[in-house]
Amino acid sequence: MAFATITHSAPEWAEDSAVPTSKTLVLAITGASGSIFAIQALRALERDPRVRRVHLIVSPSALRVLAEESGISARNSILEKLLGRPSEKTTLLAHEDIGAPIASGSYPVDAMIVLPCSMGTLAGIAHGMAGNLIERAADVCLKERRRLVLCVRETPLNLIQIRNMAAATEAGATIFPVIPTFYNHPQTVDDIARHYAHRVLQHIGLPQPDAYIWGSDQSSDDLI
Repeated sequence: MAFATITHSAPEWAEDSAVPTSKTLVLAITGASGSIFAIQALRALERDPRVRRVHLIVSPSALRVLAEESGISARNSILEKLLGRPSEKTTLLAHEDIGAPIASGSYPVDAMIVLPCSMGTLAGIAHGMAGNLIERAADVCLKERRRLVLCVRETPLNLIQIRNMAAATEAGATIFPVIPTFYNHPQTVDDIARHYAHRVLQHIGLPQPDAYIWGSDQSSDDLI
């Protein structure tokens, strides 16, 4: 059995220094396992010249998971520790701040990613609870018909969780489970997390210059 080749393909913006910086995004990190995926996504957004602003929300449970999984702690300096330096692009918003700009539909946001998305956050979004800034910002994305990507992380799934995923999908969200790939031949855990983050960013229209892309010039006969 022969497999199609994997290629590195740089999008046009990677070679164009005049790319406009216009996108405003929301990245929310919740208390599900898999904080390394969020770190890779945040760092990619920070590097991306097409992204003008990132609003970051880290739930209290996510702070604990970050400390357990990545050794990143300290609530007051969490952004600098996630990025390795201060940022002029990314703003950290309080989980309880339902008066933040992104809590209103009048504030322009291009997309929101919840990575990883806990089952509790999924339930709150699927049922319109809006009890904190993550749920409220997601609710705004749904009502304004903006792109909302929920990177759910749980296994096995019970029927309640499956139904919540269906409800969120019917409301307009994309369910993007945290599932690693191996066709890109990852050598490290960071490779796995980075490729997943690239897939998520590609889904919202931000293909990354160093992403693995399955060879699109192969015919279906080449896969047999």
